[in-house]
Formats: sequence, C-alpha cells, structure tokens
Amino acid sequence: MMRRDPRQHRRVHVIATTTVAALVTLAVPACTAASDQARGPESPGTSTPTPARSTVTGTDPAGAAPSPTPAPTPSYPLSTAPRTIPAVREHVPARGPGWKPAPGARVVVAQGDAAALSDEAKLLAGELAIGYGESAAPRPGDVELSLGAAGSGPPESYTLTVKDGRVRIDGPDQAGVFYGTRTLKQAVRSGGSAPEGTVRDGPAKPQRGLNLDIARKHFTPDWIEDRLREMADMKLNQLGLHFSDDQAFRIQSDSHPESVSTPHLTKAQVRAITTLAARLHITVVPEIDSPGHLGAVLRAHPDLQLRDVQGRAVQGAVDIANPASARLIDELLREYLPLFPGGAWHLGADEYQALVVRDPQASFPQLARAAQQRYGPSGRVQDLATGWLDDRAAVIRPSGKALKAWNDGFFTGGVASAAKDLQVEYWTGKEIGARPPLEYLREGRKLVNLNDEYLYYVLGEPNQFTYPTGRRIYEQWTPLVLRGTTPVPAAYGKQILGARLAVWCDLSGAQTQVQVAQGIRLPLAALSQKVWDSRTPALSWSGFQALAGRL
Repeated sequence: MMRRDPRQHRRVHVIATTTVAALVTLAVPACTAASDQARGPESPGTSTPTPARSTVTGTDPAGAAPSPTPAPTPSYPLSTAPRTIPAVREHVPARGPGWKPAPGARVVVAQGDAAALSDEAKLLAGELAIGYGESAAPRPGDVELSLGAAGSGPPESYTLTVKDGRVRIDGPDQAGVFYGTRTLKQAVRSGGSAPEGTVRDGPAKPQRGLNLDIARKHFTPDWIEDRLREMADMKLNQLGLHFSDDQAFRIQSDSHPESVSTPHLTKAQVRAITTLAARLHITVVPEIDSPGHLGAVLRAHPDLQLRDVQGRAVQGAVDIANPASARLIDELLREYLPLFPGGAWHLGADEYQALVVRDPQASFPQLARAAQQRYGPSGRVQDLATGWLDDRAAVIRPSGKALKAWNDGFFTGGVASAAKDLQVEYWTGKEIGARPPLEYLREGRKLVNLNDEYLYYVLGEPNQFTYPTGRRIYEQWTPLVLRGTTPVPAAYGKQILGARLAVWCDLSGAQTQVQVAQGIRLPLAALSQKVWDSRTPALSWSGFQALAGRL
C-alpha cells in the first residue's frame, strides 16, 4: 500500500486581548501506534518524519493544559518467514509488530467449528500458556481457528495470517488447521513471535512418517507417544508399526495368545496410542508380515513351518501350500482390524525364503505342485506367493483401508499378478531378481519411499548398513531417490506418495530407547523437510541443525 501524505503543519494565530498579544505555533500531534496499524504499510526505503515538538508560551484564558508531546510513529521493517521445520512453502511479508502470547490472549474457534477444532485449539492454548474460548468472538491478541469450505484448498493445507495484533488460521480440513497451529507454535518458540504477514502452506507428499520395528525390540508406550508428539510438530502423519517377526510378536492377542511374546503392548495401550495419534492427525499403520518373518508365530505352530525338499525348516517362513497357514494369519488380521482404526494396512510380503533361492520349484516341490493346482501347468512358486498376498489383501480390503506391501513381494512374468490397489513400499534393490523402481512406476503403481540407502536406521549396523545422517538426507535425498542414490524422472513424481524413515532393530541391544530417539532426531527432521517441500531448502545444513536445536 502507498503511504498517506504526511499531515501538513498548520499554524494557528491566537490573539488574546488588546493588552496582551502573542503568536503561538501549534503542531498537530503525530499518529498514535493504534492509528499506525490502521494506516497501510510504508513503502520500502521510506521513513516516518519526526513531528515537531509543540511549543507553548502560555495558557489560554480558560486555563487549558499545554498540548502533550506526541509519540513517534512506530516503523516496522518488512517481516520475514517464520523459522520452522519443515519450512513454510510461501510467506507474504508485511509491516507490523507480529504476534506473541500475552496476558488475556486466547485461542478461539469460529462459531460452528467447535466440534471439529476444539482438540486443536485446546492443545495450542496449553502449549502457548494462553486461554481457550469456544465459539467466542475473537478479541485483539487472540488466535482464531476456522474451517474453510470443503474443497477450498488442497488436503492438509492452511493459511495463517498475522495482522492487527491477531492470528487467524484456516484450512479446508482439520489436519490443515492443525498444521497451521504447529507453524505458530514453532514460530513463537524459534523467534519469540509470529511475524506479520500471511503463510500459505501445504505438503508436497500425502504420506510422511516413521516406520518402527517393535517386534525385535520392545518400545514402551510412553516412548512411542513421545515420538508421535515429535512427529506431529514436524507435520509427519504416518507411523508404521511392524509388530510381528521371527524374534517376537508384540501385541496382545485373544485369538492366538500362544504366539504373543513378553514384554508386549496390551490392547489398551495400543488404543491409547492410536487415540493420541488420531488427535495429532497421524495414521498408525500396522504390519503383520507374511508369509515370511513369522518365526514367533511358528514357534507355537511348528506344523505350519515351511520345509525344503530335504526336510529342513526354513526360518520364519510359513508353508503357503497348507490351508491352515492362511486360516491362522487371517484370524490374526481380523482380530486386529478394529484395533487399528486408521486408513492403511501393511501386508508385508518381503523376503519369503522360498523365493530367495535359485530354483524355488526344485527346492520346494510341494509349493510348485500347489501353484500348478491353482494356476495351471505354468504356475510357479512366485504365483503361489502372489496369490497369498492377494488373498490377505482381500481380508483387509472391505475395511476401506489403503493396502501396502514391500517391493520384493511383487513379481513379474508370472501367471498371477498382485492386486492393482496395492501400494509398493520400496526399500531395496538387492534381492534376487531385483526390480528397479521404474518397473513399478511404468506399471502405474504408486510407491512409498523407504530407500535403504538413506532411510534405514538399523540397530547395530549389520549387513553393511550405516546409521543415516540428517545432513545426508537434507542435502542429497529427495522422494524421487527410491533406490541407491539415483532419482527417477520427475515425471513420475505424482506416483511417489511420500516416504518414511525406518527403524529396524536387528541387533536390538545395540542401542537403548533413549539412544534411538536421539539417533533418529535429525534424520527425521530432515525427512520432514524433504517430504513437505522437496525443493532445495533455503537454509544451509548448519542453519537447519541450529534451528532443530532451538525447536
């Protein structure tokens, strides 16, 4: 906006009586701070003129007090974007004092939005140590939350406006408004106040999060809930829980208590975790990995274990030619469906040991026979494994959840094909018959990035794994880098749904829970930046690291 022309000084000549005549020059007082807010921001490079002081040589006949000395007009530089992790995608600067929590300030919810946004408002009010007002009219100093019309912006987006001593956050959905509150919280924490102006923000990728192996290592509910809060502040929205593996089965089961390990999470503890996650707009994605990685279940059901042509038991692998194997896993899947109300489910399907040998048909003739019985003379063991995956997907699909499986559970050139609605969780290109990411993308499949080169935090660093660093993720990785260090063409970007940092506990005693939390802190922060905005960040790594320390 253009500045108004400065007021012209007016000279007023006052003649008192015939015996006393004096000339008094009066200067009109300058604008107050309040009137300055009503005036448009100054053009860059201009400064506010200093008003002349009033000069009074006497009093008028009525005895009026001398005119007060006017206060100088406040002058504000153009604001800069708030310092947050992840960084906001767009900030429109303005001139003004910004906003900071003050006595009497409240978080208020727009009338009609209380049912949807009261949790978000109460959480923010507690974090900023200010009041909460439900369906109250906003006052100076308040923060107002509101929902826009459906479709008024992309999912999870928001607009945050700081103006006239108030803050307004609105978005097309609850998640977007919630992320706006995270930006406000971080801005106050990093800079002491939220800068004047408007933030328009939203994620580049719809799936952003952490994958946690609680099967090989037990993590306490408090530790998991702390990670949820940390994730929410960085606008991450997905927690994968891998709770069944060869080492242990870590969630209470009523249908198969014989398979459950000690210690484990009770169902009540899981409900508390999923309830907190939902309040923080995080989806908990459970994974019962099959038909491999079932060692803990098979210890109680040795009759279902896969054996090779020489009768040797195959570690963690269930015999998918035995109908009892499918019944057992489906009973577990149906039991846990209501325990995890979120919108996604992981079916596993990786590293089935019958398919990591050179000649599965010769090594496992019973599987080869079952494949031919189901798929005809051309049926192979990989087709039987694909059928297993599709059958488990059919158990979950009526719930409406998105379905996921690891990339090495998808095979090419067979009679059977994996269901088209299965999302590929791409982690490796090292398996026998490895397929590069482009093959899945060219098939039209949607991928989630868990690149084991950058995003695998494997306890004890076995098998040539090294702990990922935040700097490497921040400076070298983007969601397009699905395998190794080479990105796929940007034209496939929309098929890549996002990414998760994965904690695997192969050597569970190598780190404590506290060490794991500290070790993943910066990698998780760097990932949050790159899935929110995959462009080259404005901050250097040292600047980002310092900001993460403040936050």
